[in-house]
Amino acid sequence: MKILRAIDKFILKLEEFILSYSILLIAVMVIGNVLSRAITGSSWTFSQELSKFAIVIATFMGISYAARKGRHISMSAFFDMAPFKVRKAIAIFIPAFTAIVMFVLAYYSSLYVLQVHERGTVTSSLQLPAIYITIFIPIGLFMGGIQYLRNMWVNIKEKDIYLGTDLKDYNENENLEDQSFV
Repeated sequence: MKILRAIDKFILKLEEFILSYSILLIAVMVIGNVLSRAITGSSWTFSQELSKFAIVIATFMGISYAARKGRHISMSAFFDMAPFKVRKAIAIFIPAFTAIVMFVLAYYSSLYVLQVHERGTVTSSLQLPAIYITIFIPIGLFMGGIQYLRNMWVNIKEKDIYLGTDLKDYNENENLEDQSFV
């Protein structure tokens, strides 16, 4: 069990590192390109490509991180108003369904990555193999699927409701009957 926790902690730190530096790269490329155009009158030819690369990485690698932290997009109006047992059932069903969708998308995106590799597609300005960009799509979707399975498992195992493996339901300590909904 200690080994699994160590691996989980390593993956969390790796996700944080990748996401942080992807966002920094986007900022540097966009700001640098604007400054270059304003000062020299010409754009960096590689800026758009590197920004696109960083956006793809941040988007797909961020799926797993958001699921872990319970920060993914959700429409929670019905969930928030539902009684505990309904919320608990929803907190098990939705991550299970989402994990299945993530794994299916990871499978199809890996087929796409193989096609990109077989074609030998390269990026237009840097002439890098396009697989360097597309490989993060199935990896991120697969890791997201694993995180959603973990969210489902935590909700099966624990008495409380968890929105992510690291985040309890914010309604847990509130009594819904005492709230007035506007």
